[in-house]
Amino acid sequence: MSSIELTSSQKSILSALINLYGEEEDAVKGEAIAEEVDRNPGTIRNQMQSLKALQLVEGVPGPKGGYKPTSNAYEALDIQRMDEPAHVPITHEGETVEGVNVDGIDLSSVHHPELCRAEIHVQGSVRDFHEGDSVTVGPTPLSKLLIDGTVDGKDDTANVLILRIDDMHAPAGESAH
Repeated sequence: MSSIELTSSQKSILSALINLYGEEEDAVKGEAIAEEVDRNPGTIRNQMQSLKALQLVEGVPGPKGGYKPTSNAYEALDIQRMDEPAHVPITHEGETVEGVNVDGIDLSSVHHPELCRAEIHVQGSVRDFHEGDSVTVGPTPLSKLLIDGTVDGKDDTANVLILRIDDMHAPAGESAH
């Protein structure tokens, strides 16, 4: 499939649909998407028509209806969809966050610990995270990496948290063997 150029509005709506669909595994109502992206439900319905034309969403009619993302939607946002992803927990201000799973961790500037940042890619919404919040990621399944950090920034559309790393160690806890 050729790459599709989406507007930032379309990306945030599609991202919200994928996040909500991931939580429910059922058709998502336009009103729920509107609430997630803080837009009018009418605007969502209009955008969904163009996303349907691009074959990124499918409409589900009826009282339990709504919208479902197509496999093209995941591809358009460069999101890997796995049947059984490994569970990598994330805690926010000491509380485990439900419905969010770490998708990937990119580290930068590891040679300079005071400049070290981690880009945390998540499946699920990062809307409730704010600059200065305390976050713990991990342990990861294989290396048992555990990262403690402070939110330095975020990208709601791409579901990415930028963490200033306060502490990082592996292996954390007991080995699975």
